[in-house]
Amino acid sequence: MILMKDIIKEGHKTLTTVAKEVKFPMSLEDKKLAFDLLQYVINSQNEDLAKQYGLRPGVGIAAPQVNQSKRMFAMHCQDFDGKLYSYVMINPVIKSFDSSLTYLPGGEGCLSVDRETEGLTPRYTKINIEGFHFNFKTQLPVPIKLTLEGYPAIVFQHEFDHLNGIMFTTKLYPEIKGATPLFEADEEE
Repeated sequence: MILMKDIIKEGHKTLTTVAKEVKFPMSLEDKKLAFDLLQYVINSQNEDLAKQYGLRPGVGIAAPQVNQSKRMFAMHCQDFDGKLYSYVMINPVIKSFDSSLTYLPGGEGCLSVDRETEGLTPRYTKINIEGFHFNFKTQLPVPIKLTLEGYPAIVFQHEFDHLNGIMFTTKLYPEIKGATPLFEADEEE
């Protein structure tokens, strides 16, 4: 089980290194990593388990964040219609993207960043991806093609950046001209 102590923090070399492709057939170690990554994000969203184990809530976590230089990440989030996107992505590729940009109005967060950040991170509104998804029933990676929009697309791109050694903190801007906020932020008075 991954705990907060297992998550490396910004400044660690693994977080700024391009991760290596996962080899097939997957090793037992890689299968366990796939399980542990998804288990972390699911558990972190359960208020009781998060409190019991001291987990910081998250919607995604990448292998490099637990000091494993492997092209693998887990995401567990819903879109605004309540559709669940729960995957362990292996060797993913963004095949194409819509030219329109979006961002989270309050900014993004990261389990590897323990400080307050200011700024917005531009993301593509819609992406087409390919790769493999780990099937826990068969214990095999299964080819997958997805079109992601909105919040799931943002989560995917954030985790995908980790596989390429990119932290969102290097992509912060005070404003993003021509981009549409994912939702309207409440204005503070």
